Amino acid sequence: MKRKKIIRKIEVCAPAGSWESLAAAIKAGADSIYFGAGKLNMRSHSSANFAKDDIFRISEKCHRAGVYSYLALNSIIYDEDIENAVAFCDCAKNAGISAVIVSDFSMLEYAKSISIPAHVSVQMNVSNFKSLKSLAKFADVFVLARELNLNQITKIAKLIHEEKIISPSGLPPRIELFVHGALCMAVSGTCGMSLASYGKSAFRGECYQNCRRRYRVFDDETGQEYVLDNGYVMSPKDLCCIRILDRIIESGVSILKIEGRGRSPDYVYETAKTYCEARDMVLEGRFKDDLAKELEKRLESVFNRGFWKGGYYLGDRSGEWSGISGGRNEKKKIFAGRVTNYFQKAKCAELSLEAEGINLEDELLATGATTGVLKFKVSSLKSNRLSVKSAKKGTVVTLTIPEKVRRGDKVYVLRG
Repeated sequence: MKRKKIIRKIEVCAPAGSWESLAAAIKAGADSIYFGAGKLNMRSHSSANFAKDDIFRISEKCHRAGVYSYLALNSIIYDEDIENAVAFCDCAKNAGISAVIVSDFSMLEYAKSISIPAHVSVQMNVSNFKSLKSLAKFADVFVLARELNLNQITKIAKLIHEEKIISPSGLPPRIELFVHGALCMAVSGTCGMSLASYGKSAFRGECYQNCRRRYRVFDDETGQEYVLDNGYVMSPKDLCCIRILDRIIESGVSILKIEGRGRSPDYVYETAKTYCEARDMVLEGRFKDDLAKELEKRLESVFNRGFWKGGYYLGDRSGEWSGISGGRNEKKKIFAGRVTNYFQKAKCAELSLEAEGINLEDELLATGATTGVLKFKVSSLKSNRLSVKSAKKGTVVTLTIPEKVRRGDKVYVLRG
């Protein structure tokens, strides 16, 4: 089947829940990043999060790299939060942040009043064209609900152009879609389990993820316990859309969003890099099933709960469940130590093995706020200036390394 030519820009948007993840996203080639600061965002509890003072530095890093930056202010906002939310909007505007992601109508209005672009968060559950049309005078981008199928998304995108809908930017509003990462058991995250159990609301970024636990079923009247094939009856697999990325782009989506502000820098790097490559394949007419499967294997190498391939977008309404409490990534990441020095001319690093020994041919992972993510194999190893095949925990070693690392960078050994 002949594919229609895509002429609009397709953006890959990566999560940045820490300085390390921000650097990893930029290094991976992401076109944009989204981040939270303070408490008024949907990952305020699960990610490292940034402070208001960090916003200027984030903006500077992104501007220097030619990457768009989006500040998430998408939690429920009460009257007592308005002053703080407004202050964050003002800070984002003054810092040159590209846009704010909001789910509260008052914040949509305020963002427009100070002329900072706004994106409608998935938390607003925009699931039809009329909702989008009514909000288009306030927002340039709409993150559509994850429960829509591709036919519904295509229809919304088509109507935007047919009815000549214009956003504050003077252009038609763009559609953004989550293509990878964790899914909530509830519709677009509208879950009250954490609030009911712990007084910590998911709508305030404080979810305790009760759904990720193993459960048993009892009959109250008889006391009988029922055996479940999968005890994790409320823990969905991760969304993975790499195999249908061509169809998503053809549906009219302009921004491909990766979930994961609470996940590690290597997850951010690998997912962003992989989706950027897949996007390029689609735009260049090189996207094929066998190549998509190869890319999917790369995504399996970093944290995941198993993949629900295509998710709701393919019309499946039931979901798929993980069956595990943690991740299924192929390789286990074990903290080994920290970089204590780097020798530029020799391209060698000195490591203090605080927690784990390493061997020749081991695969290592270095992460840092400037380094981002660097994977490499141990091709040479020295201890006390002598070449060795292995080094135990507690020793200081030097090894050749393909790129510059920094003092304090964490180093992990990948095994499995």
